[in-house]
Amino acid sequence: MSYLAHLPDRAVIAIRGEDRVKFLQGLVSNDVTEVEPGKAVWAALLTAQGRWKADFFIFADPDEPCLLLDCAASQVEMIVTTLSRFRLRADVTIQPTRLVVHAAWGALPDTMTTENAILAPDPRLPGAGWRLLLLEPAKTAKADVAEYDLHRLVLGLPDGVRDCEPEKTLLLEANFDLLNGISWTKGCYMGQELTARTRYRGLVKRRLVPVASEAPLPPVGTPIRSGDKEVGQVRSSHDHCGLAFLRPEVFAEHLEAAGHRIVPRVPVWLASALSENEQKKHGEEAGA
Repeated sequence: MSYLAHLPDRAVIAIRGEDRVKFLQGLVSNDVTEVEPGKAVWAALLTAQGRWKADFFIFADPDEPCLLLDCAASQVEMIVTTLSRFRLRADVTIQPTRLVVHAAWGALPDTMTTENAILAPDPRLPGAGWRLLLLEPAKTAKADVAEYDLHRLVLGLPDGVRDCEPEKTLLLEANFDLLNGISWTKGCYMGQELTARTRYRGLVKRRLVPVASEAPLPPVGTPIRSGDKEVGQVRSSHDHCGLAFLRPEVFAEHLEAAGHRIVPRVPVWLASALSENEQKKHGEEAGA
């Protein structure tokens, strides 16, 4: 079955000019040189101190030399302003567009929709589906934002503005390292030092993980407790399903938020990574 949803809380920024790739390459967490028609890259914009500021999908316009950023609509002004500060003498222009964003999952939408779209697979997970940029909302979009929200929550995919804390969250806490949001080989970018240090020193103390509750999950920011200890925080949710920042060592404990039981539903891609990290940690301790 094919699902297609218009995402009205997303918007698109265009970056044009001869220096567009080089310019963005020095500012974001992923390798912009890998972007091409039909292949998008997911990347984050960080503070100079290495904390999350924004994230977006980067597309290549197949019809003109232009990069397109699929980002949160609420962050357009901030992203344009931030990027413009670094423009200096670079040959780039940065401006919002009227393109609208859609997400598709299951099977690809009909040919009439895709042939009019700038289309690329969602680079985070194979099961995530596709991202589409269109001139107007598709008439064939039968799914809604709530259905897409549930789809991404079950997979454990973060929605930046709802799941990351501006100027606080580390990329590895939000699983950018496990969801193809970071290049470890591209060279320097703003905030790279802390991101690299977090990886190599194993300093990730919490992870964003899917959770389920016996009742609709409480608002973003609600503390999660294990007994008297605060061990995490609720982030975005839809009814009984959501995401939360949790310390990995408490996944098996009895957890509660706002008086209701919270149960981590750790996806395979996260569980295997945590297991590898734990084995590496024990190996280093044994070697010491």
